[in-house]
Amino acid sequence: MDKVHYDWKSTINMNIQIMKLMGLWPNGDKIYKSGFYTLYCGLVVMLFVACHISAQVINIYFVRDNLESVVGIIYIILIEFMAICKVFYVIKNMEILKGRITVLKSDWFQPRNHSQTVLIEPSIKFWKSIYKMLLVMCLACNTFWMIYPLLDASGEEKRLPFLAWYPYDYRISPFYEITYCFQVVSTSYLTLIHINVDTLISGFNVYTRCQFDILSDNLRNISSISNDVNKSLIKCVLHHKRILSFVEGCSEFSNWILFWHLIMSGVSIGITMFQLTLVVPFSNEFYSLLSYGLAITIQIFMYCWFGNEVEVRSNLVSYAAFESDWIELPEDVKKNLLIFTMKVIKPIKISAFNVFYLSLDTFMRILKTAWSYFALLYQLSSRNE
Repeated sequence: MDKVHYDWKSTINMNIQIMKLMGLWPNGDKIYKSGFYTLYCGLVVMLFVACHISAQVINIYFVRDNLESVVGIIYIILIEFMAICKVFYVIKNMEILKGRITVLKSDWFQPRNHSQTVLIEPSIKFWKSIYKMLLVMCLACNTFWMIYPLLDASGEEKRLPFLAWYPYDYRISPFYEITYCFQVVSTSYLTLIHINVDTLISGFNVYTRCQFDILSDNLRNISSISNDVNKSLIKCVLHHKRILSFVEGCSEFSNWILFWHLIMSGVSIGITMFQLTLVVPFSNEFYSLLSYGLAITIQIFMYCWFGNEVEVRSNLVSYAAFESDWIELPEDVKKNLLIFTMKVIKPIKISAFNVFYLSLDTFMRILKTAWSYFALLYQLSSRNE
């Protein structure tokens, strides 16, 4: 059978190109060193992330006596702080990230034939569909945030998309227009961080799932790979070992991101649900909150779904071995195959420090937690009325 070359990097190429424009992906195999690109990264992150978030955090002090205003700021800040976390760990672990992509180019991770390429394509296409869905939800959310202050006819006072404090009177022109544009650009930058880092991590989970599919197919057809079945089994064992190493490297990069994301997302979804009860139904602000909540939900679903798929597919590897023509194999190969499938192969669970596991059960727990936060805030709001 003819061996094919599959370009794994092409799937996440859009992520890489966007992150490169944002200052989060040095050219080639380089990491961050003294130079223009590092300076550019520092400037854009400081301006569009640190300054934007700081202005909102400071504003909490001035509205601290208003529960609705405080909640209206916090539900945004929680996710924005996650962007800081993602930027930090992307920059810190850039060598690990690029190392994972380099590993995927090796022959060990390549499909053995065209049928294996066809086998992994549905997973790649589904990831692309989730990426597009998340992109649409985030762009819709940003659009509503950008336009609803301009369309708000409730008063003559000039409003910004986000409540924030600035050391000048932003209501005076041209400061208002400049500040408005600053918030729009900053929010777009933060949104692109979330979209591309989240889908990049999920993309690595998709690659892991695909590798287990390839390994399962190799075990299922172990008798037809080559005349030396024992040699083919050894290759499968070494392939499995490299998959585990790949997962370990990905976890080293994503542990902290997943840990904080899973904690803060439940809170943000709950607060967003509460905010929906405070705004006029079907208004621009209502749609912005709705699309924001859906975007966060899709983010969590994406993580949990592909993490769950890794666990399911890794668990099916043992079954694939018994779907092969193992009865016709020599006794020594049978024994080695039994040891490999019963002792070596274990289900792989993608997690954050083995505290939060990416699974559909975790997804449902997060939604239940979000509902609890919503119920608590709704009760507190009712008492204050």
